Amino acid sequence: MITPRSRRQFLRLIGIAPILAACGTTGNAPANQATSVPATVLAPQPTQTDVPSANATTIPTAVIPTVVVQPTAIRQVDPLRTSYLEFGVVGHLYYTDRSRVLTLTRIAGFDWIRQQVHWKDIESTPGVYYWDEVDHIVEDVAANSVKLLFNIVQAPDFYNATNGKPSDPLTMGNFVEAMVKRYGTQIGAIEIWNEPNLAVENGGRIAEEDPGRYVELLIECYTRIKAVEPSIVVLLAAPSSTGVRNESIAMPDEDYLRAVYRYKGGIVRDYFDAQAAHPGAAANPPDTMFPQNPSRIEGCLPAPDRCWNDHPTHYFRHIEDIRRLMVDEGFGEHQIWITEYGWATLNNTPNFEFGQFTSLEQQAEYITRAINTVYEEYRDEQGRPWVGAMFLWNMNFAVLWGAQGNPAHEQASFSILNPDWSPRPTFIALQGLHQRLKKEEGR
Repeated sequence: MITPRSRRQFLRLIGIAPILAACGTTGNAPANQATSVPATVLAPQPTQTDVPSANATTIPTAVIPTVVVQPTAIRQVDPLRTSYLEFGVVGHLYYTDRSRVLTLTRIAGFDWIRQQVHWKDIESTPGVYYWDEVDHIVEDVAANSVKLLFNIVQAPDFYNATNGKPSDPLTMGNFVEAMVKRYGTQIGAIEIWNEPNLAVENGGRIAEEDPGRYVELLIECYTRIKAVEPSIVVLLAAPSSTGVRNESIAMPDEDYLRAVYRYKGGIVRDYFDAQAAHPGAAANPPDTMFPQNPSRIEGCLPAPDRCWNDHPTHYFRHIEDIRRLMVDEGFGEHQIWITEYGWATLNNTPNFEFGQFTSLEQQAEYITRAINTVYEEYRDEQGRPWVGAMFLWNMNFAVLWGAQGNPAHEQASFSILNPDWSPRPTFIALQGLHQRLKKEEGR
């Protein structure tokens, strides 16, 4: 067993003692972190600015009228691409010690950080936006020279009673236009919605017509974003990696994407830059794949629903199926951005029991092997990467869940930090890997 003292000596010997100062291995909260207010994990807290009364003299931050921009004015022939594989991480920057999170993001060698934005917490009444905490997030990310990906989800209840996608795409177009006008190039990319093939992300139900509805929403948002700032990368939302078909649960990811690509003769082709993806992994190593090379998980019960190794969507390499679908449907010129991937470890959350079969050391091994595979093998005939960026899930959710008394939550088990901010093996492994790959890429 490595004691805290011997671990610190070991880290000094291999030259990474500065990590410990940034991470804070003592577990004490930093002075500028309000520990009396628990950090929210499942959803950001609403902004703290009060909505002005009818007699108030304060003018709202932004009141954006509905403006319809003609799509033909900004459609582009070639989607934006990265010339090399970029590295990102999913973080939670609301009401936490952002300085520490972002310092660690840089130390680990990430280029990007992805933050989910709950639209319902910003638009308090139709057309009125209170940005407060988002302003601080954007400012702090920019100050740390990290690129920012926003993932927008959850419509206000006056646009959708169950906070699913809005019935009128113009309403979300207004929102993203206001956001881009406010922050401009401080936003590097925007992912329009999250896992829209899941009923829970779609307002409670997923129907056959929903892929087409999503296309209409994406077209509106892409058009409005590009009219203001063409350099922002617009991502077609990642479907959840699943083969389930049940209107109250999910639509299979490949079926969903195929319907998106074929809607109105493939009209979506000109209205996104890259396809986001969330390859599942369960406890399966990154080089395995069903059915040709299935995983054999030692100690797993011989029951499919307990091993999560009997379907392609349980494997990281399912990303290859998504790529094949894109090429077959004529969308091969678009890159994939993996906006969530990772391996859970031991946790206490139902349906994530597969985490018990992956140790922290195996987590580090699987993640680094996945990155190497993408870097070395996922290239087109011209040698160009067909994966533009990889966002690891996640940086600091163990800190947040630890502060709320549940450090064994599944979201915490994916984290590359411990609840006391100290680095897990994955964090340390990624430092050297990112440095080596960036050097090979010439950056």
